[in-house]
Amino acid sequence: MKEHDPELYNLIKKEEYRQWSGIELIASENFTSRSVLECLGSCLTNKYSEGYPNARYYGGNEIIDQIELLAQERALKAFHLDPKVWGVNVQPYSGSPANLAVYTGILQPQDKLMGLDLPSGGHLTHGYQTEKKKISAVSQFFTSRPYYINQETGYIDYDECYKIAQEFKPKLLICGFSAYPRHLDYKRFREIADSVGAYLMADIAHISGLVATGESGNAFEYCNIVTSTTHKTLRGPRAGIIFSQKKGKFGNLDEKINTAIFPMLQGGPHENQIAAICTQMKEVMSPEFKEYTIRVKANAKALAEGLMKRGQTLITNGTDNHLILMNLRPLKLTGSKMEKLYEKAHISVNKNTISGDKSAMTPGGVRIGTPAMTTRGCDEQDMDRIAELLARGTDIAIKIQDKTGPKLKDFLAELEISKDVKALGDDAQKFAKQFEIPGFDPSSFK
Repeated sequence: MKEHDPELYNLIKKEEYRQWSGIELIASENFTSRSVLECLGSCLTNKYSEGYPNARYYGGNEIIDQIELLAQERALKAFHLDPKVWGVNVQPYSGSPANLAVYTGILQPQDKLMGLDLPSGGHLTHGYQTEKKKISAVSQFFTSRPYYINQETGYIDYDECYKIAQEFKPKLLICGFSAYPRHLDYKRFREIADSVGAYLMADIAHISGLVATGESGNAFEYCNIVTSTTHKTLRGPRAGIIFSQKKGKFGNLDEKINTAIFPMLQGGPHENQIAAICTQMKEVMSPEFKEYTIRVKANAKALAEGLMKRGQTLITNGTDNHLILMNLRPLKLTGSKMEKLYEKAHISVNKNTISGDKSAMTPGGVRIGTPAMTTRGCDEQDMDRIAELLARGTDIAIKIQDKTGPKLKDFLAELEISKDVKALGDDAQKFAKQFEIPGFDPSSFK
């Protein structure tokens, strides 16, 4: 590629350098293995395979069928599931299409569903809308209503969720999150779903690696359907996966969801991604991956403690999983400003809504996660060092905002010339370059 397309090659190398030389704290990102990358760049990219194993609409899928069946087998084993009770679909292109496939398979247009509100930590695909606009397509196709966290504690208000369910009577109750730092009470969700005769679906996209290794609650014990991405804590390719019950009070959900994926929503599956899921599931079943997920949680706890002892405010004052939510309101800062400052200082985070926010573009929070830096080898002492760098960032932001005023454009202009931001970035890069990334060759950077 270097000779064929040097312009693109150089851009990819720049991105590779950015990843290696910076501190990656985006909770939904990770560094996958060389085996996964090799699958993604393999000859499997060339094959078209509409349909399912042994029932394709194209010829030449004999080996492809074996790969997809192996991926299904390993996925069920990785999550300790009985194949007589659970089915798995490894064809979703990503997490959002996986969720839409579930809704399409078991609901009719405008049927009711409930999910955690976005500012409370939920996800767009759980039906998010505002008073003035249907933000998610899900809220256009179906009738959605949110439940919330308690604004004082930051924890999900299960009693309020029950009351909303009794009034709204959803056909589907969704438990899952994009930015919630605590365990979910699946038993309580099951009770709420049963009280109105609803399906219960868990979206474990963020915590699937923890669930597979027993480091988070077992959604499969109580839920009819479980969806996930395959990256994040699972550390695989960027794809989606759906587990669904083959038998139970709602009948064969696996059959309905398979039909929703194909032919209703998707065409040919990405078999290179499916192979990457397959090899990653083998890794998930290893003792080393179990140790990794334990370290992810320990690092998140250490990072939370490091931030709080430096005066930072966190939603729920800590974490049970891999992510942390910084509440910037006490500092009179916004997530959009802090995301840009950290980015300038070679620290990747993302701005995030917190309960009470009116705008997703100027939210009051920043979301931070430990999966990626744990993959690179960071331990709890390293997390304390990262906490120090993050706290320096908020101190610098306050000084800049005092100088420039509240407007984002003025704040960004000052970032470009700030010596404090430059010094923070130099220290962040020096720290990050101590740690390797699987498959990266730092000597190749110029």
